[in-house]
Amino acid sequence: MASNIRTRLTPLDEDGKPLVRNYVFDQAAHQNLPQKVIFWDETLRDGEQTPGLFFTVDEKVEIAKMLDDLGVGIMDVGIPVVSKKEFEACKAISREGTHNTVILAASRALKGDIDACVDAGAQETSIFIAVSDLHLKYKLKMTREQCIKAAVDAIEYAKERGIERCFVTEDTVRADLDFVAELYNAAIDAGAKRAVICDTVGVCTPSTAKWFVREFKKRVKPIQLSWHGHNDFGMAVANSLAAVEEGVEIPHGCINGIGERAGNASLEEMVVALEVLYGKDTGIKIEKVFEVSKRIEELTGIPLATQKPLVGTNAYSHESGIHTHGVLKHTLTYEPIMPEMIGRTREFVFGKHTGTTSVEEKLKDNKVAASPEQVKELTELIKVAAEGKTKADYAEYIREYHEREHLRRGVSDKEFWQLARRAGIEHNV
Repeated sequence: MASNIRTRLTPLDEDGKPLVRNYVFDQAAHQNLPQKVIFWDETLRDGEQTPGLFFTVDEKVEIAKMLDDLGVGIMDVGIPVVSKKEFEACKAISREGTHNTVILAASRALKGDIDACVDAGAQETSIFIAVSDLHLKYKLKMTREQCIKAAVDAIEYAKERGIERCFVTEDTVRADLDFVAELYNAAIDAGAKRAVICDTVGVCTPSTAKWFVREFKKRVKPIQLSWHGHNDFGMAVANSLAAVEEGVEIPHGCINGIGERAGNASLEEMVVALEVLYGKDTGIKIEKVFEVSKRIEELTGIPLATQKPLVGTNAYSHESGIHTHGVLKHTLTYEPIMPEMIGRTREFVFGKHTGTTSVEEKLKDNKVAASPEQVKELTELIKVAAEGKTKADYAEYIREYHEREHLRRGVSDKEFWQLARRAGIEHNV
């Protein structure tokens, strides 16, 4: 698909010379890009850890089917030991089966967690444990030696249970690199088949991500590499792509970038960037990206940001007269890819910056005749009308939105104390 995309997105002049240059594409051959990129989707696990979000069993099955049809290589369907419903959902997805996607379930480095993954029918388990001294001291209350033993014991037990094994460390990029290497090498010796590097609190920059992967590969035995990035500083996608440039084969992402705090790397942004900018065939049906994104928006109740790349309301909306004129002459003047490639359509918004070209185009589309003078007058009327609108309702809209968002995010404070009373806990304040 990627080569076809390159042809469509490189307009030529009458002599066959390209009218634009894609330097990312041109430089891709000089980067350490893996031969194949496999997407690991975290929507059903880390995505569901978005504050206040939960999926029903039926919703999880529906999402799993969508992801399988979309073409993701691996999906993390959850942590079966978390609850009966979580186990039931993982089991239901495994029972339905997939055509394209490996069904993976996550587990702590504990035998009970691994048993739950096996019993839920997962094909693989990602065994995770913290690695930074901060996490070991304050969260796990473990020494480094105890951490290594726990990881090795868990991997060996999973091997005995006959389930494929990935090894994941929380807070990898803030940990001592020598200890990181020691832990991963022990995990590989114990039977880990894939290593996942985690930027758990999103503190990497693209250059740091590349450096870390290079140093990791120098110190750790050869193994298939994966990268899991969070978006606390808005660089999750950039960091993930930087990791891919250093040979990481399996980037993680969530549809719409949902997840804890500021979310995870946005899967659809990585997919389209790799297809369009890097020229990599990802195996993802990018024409279905918008459809899946909108369905996840409905199921999560989390509205897509207006300016969200690719899938946000404004991603293919134009108002400026200069931009509208350019797009109508050739879509690539002000759009990096044609909207229909990801299942979208463009929209022209009429307001203060509207020019006569878009007005004329709308009239023409509706088979309405108008003289140049009438078009010009209508354009001026549109500008006056747009600038004359009051903003009094803006603040009210924002207030109502925040109130609704607060209610969406789990149990309210009032509900908390009502439930506390049901549990026999008195609250007199």
